[in-house]
Amino acid sequence: MFWRKQRAAIEGFHPLHRTLVLEKGFSVSLPRDQWEPVIRSLAGHEAAVKRRKWRITPRTSRVLVPMLRVLAADMPPEGLLSVALDMRGADVPEKRGPERPVQVSRPILSMKEWFVVDPWLRMRAELRDGSVVELAVTDRVRHRKYKKRNPRGKVKYKHKTKTVQMVSVTRRLGKGAAPRPPGSPPPGWIQVRVKDGNRFMIRANAKLLGPLKDDELRERILHVSTEPFRWTPAGAAGAAGRSAR
Repeated sequence: MFWRKQRAAIEGFHPLHRTLVLEKGFSVSLPRDQWEPVIRSLAGHEAAVKRRKWRITPRTSRVLVPMLRVLAADMPPEGLLSVALDMRGADVPEKRGPERPVQVSRPILSMKEWFVVDPWLRMRAELRDGSVVELAVTDRVRHRKYKKRNPRGKVKYKHKTKTVQMVSVTRRLGKGAAPRPPGSPPPGWIQVRVKDGNRFMIRANAKLLGPLKDDELRERILHVSTEPFRWTPAGAAGAAGRSAR
């Protein structure tokens, strides 16, 4: 009876929600209003599903769903919101780079290093003011496996990792929009670059030493998202800019 209820719950999910459960990801572009039933479905997953094989990562409700809501709040009804989500994790072979030897000194005898790059979230939103926002979150994990001789002469093998979570937010202003440089610089952990042209572009990047907890990662993403909106008058800032202020 319990498993039948679980299956019935999944069958009642939005089709994109079911795709995420079964395939661990999706890539789609939809008008703003078509995202609302997806958001409601995803937000109710943890309460509806208990079986391990049908669980999804908490990142869905704690990072993806809030960002969908923030972006949708500043979009016109006909605006497109595109999402590419990959929740397969960092163990997928295609995300692993080649190994390379690392120069070492004693007591370490040898070391190999490789990187795993997991671009798990991409979003693009057409906003009400005519600008376009693109957001990307990528986990990069450095692996080092080495052989070490301890003071007693015994050889041991160790494996260490270091995770960096990279957040990039790009905003392209509408044609003819006049940017205004902010009155203060961004925080030291955020790098901002601008590019002039037919459509002025502001890009904010951050490298976060992780892995951060999902709630903290979400707040950092919102903080980075603020920077591109500081280049337009305060009254014109969108929901993404207001949410992190």
